[in-house]
Amino acid sequence: MIKITKNWLEVLKDEFSAPYFSDLQKFLKEEYSRHTIYPAMENIFNALNYCKYQDVKVVIIGQDPYHQPGQAMGLSFAVPEGIILPPSLKNIFKEIESDLGIETIKTGDLRRWAVQGVLPLNSVLTVRNSQPNSHKNKGWENFTTAVIKKINEKQEPVVFLLWGANAKAFMPLITNPLHKIFYAPHPSPLSAYAGFFGCKHFSKCNAFLKANNLPEIDWK
Repeated sequence: MIKITKNWLEVLKDEFSAPYFSDLQKFLKEEYSRHTIYPAMENIFNALNYCKYQDVKVVIIGQDPYHQPGQAMGLSFAVPEGIILPPSLKNIFKEIESDLGIETIKTGDLRRWAVQGVLPLNSVLTVRNSQPNSHKNKGWENFTTAVIKKINEKQEPVVFLLWGANAKAFMPLITNPLHKIFYAPHPSPLSAYAGFFGCKHFSKCNAFLKANNLPEIDWK
């Protein structure tokens, strides 16, 4: 099941040998054999596969994958090219355009961010068709907590963009003073007008990276 780059495999080797991960694998094997699960098994770790550990400069934490056909691709908030943009991603692009005064590329394939050092990581990496949060509390949270802890250990500055209560729950793990946290409400239509719009996280993120002599992100 595991299709993950050697880079992250080495960083997270203790997790892959932990009892909880063995239980998670058994659960997923059963789920994929009996139900329609997203994303496709080979895409579960896409966020890690497109953004190497040593390259991580920005982390965006999502909740769990999109639960409708054709949407989930293993990166939080992202959908494959040609798929209609989900409301939250539309709002993310809207804030980018307002914040930076640019026109975004109207495709949801965010691998273009990941290869620049943006890690779009869901806290839960799989989901049943049409059943949001159906794989919550099955072990993924242990794994993604370990990912955030490893990034917290990095000795190069990292920006954490935390949107909504689910992402905010990871805040206590980010203790390294080198790093920077920006928090705002979730970009979903239910909360975007409560503070996500106007948060200017994308210009703030780039300003922090520039101040630390790191390449800025092209958010288009």
